[in-house]
Amino acid sequence: MTALQISQLSLSLGNRPLFRDFELAVRSGELTVLLGPNGCGKSSLLRTLTGEIVTNARIAIFDKPLGAWPNRELARRLVVLPQSSSLSFDFLAHEVVALGRLPWSSSGETNRQRIKACMQAVDLWALRDAPYLQLSGGERQRLHFARVLAQLDEACPGILLLDEPTSALDPGHQHQTLQLARAQADAGHAVLMVLHDLNLASRYADRVLLMQNGHLLADGPPRQTMTAPLLQQLYGVGPELWHHPVDGRPLVV
Repeated sequence: MTALQISQLSLSLGNRPLFRDFELAVRSGELTVLLGPNGCGKSSLLRTLTGEIVTNARIAIFDKPLGAWPNRELARRLVVLPQSSSLSFDFLAHEVVALGRLPWSSSGETNRQRIKACMQAVDLWALRDAPYLQLSGGERQRLHFARVLAQLDEACPGILLLDEPTSALDPGHQHQTLQLARAQADAGHAVLMVLHDLNLASRYADRVLLMQNGHLLADGPPRQTMTAPLLQQLYGVGPELWHHPVDGRPLVV
């Protein structure tokens, strides 16, 4: 099922053309990773998909135009973790995660159980009563990830957009975050994320998009897209590639 589709996207930032007649479809049940150098348009694409950047592009969420969705219903189906999430109020940690439940008309007990499950999933339940501003950068990033997880519902297929969700995390929590994102795709949600770590992308993605100067250089499974010639063309540096002895996925060394 096509969960998210954009077509006829043309966009310039300042005097620099970024996209021209760009098209992309993201499917439910898949974890799609967007790779590319800084400034190639990855974050701008995500911001366009959410309507934060207004364009004349055609954007559809589950075959319904983005602008036709009531805000509350859209918040149940389109869930976003931006590159940086800041709060100026010193909420307690569990109150931050509770923000993810606002679009839902669930009972208090259902919300409490969902908040607890999501905080446990990111190893933050022990800090549920900690003031947000006293958390470390990595803890804040994991807390916001718990918030967007709480916003999803298993009974309602959704779309999860993640912009560099592992940027402030140690290796263990990087894998934990991507395992949780993988689980959302396996549960039937569509997941589109921006990453810079090639090996994490190779390990967890069903589909890898290589973006260069506002267009897709390649689109397909990691074994087809993460090749030495394509990565050399994308980043200007020739990586050394090995392949995992079990599943054949590329490993960049």
